Amino acid sequence: MDEADIAAERLEREMERLLRLRRASGPAPTGACLWCGETIEADRRWCDADCRDDWERAHALRRA
Repeated sequence: MDEADIAAERLEREMERLLRLRRASGPAPTGACLWCGETIEADRRWCDADCRDDWERAHALRRA
């Protein structure tokens, strides 16, 4: 293992650590999809990618 490999592993570990620390942006999960209202797992905000995309589009239009 050379210095480049060691540096790459160190960088990968640091990126994983930073991703774990990153806070999710947007509203907090409520146990219901924020777009359609379907009951979902408590730690999720949308039931699927379509609902998430629709919610993001609608909120982007409000900010514009």
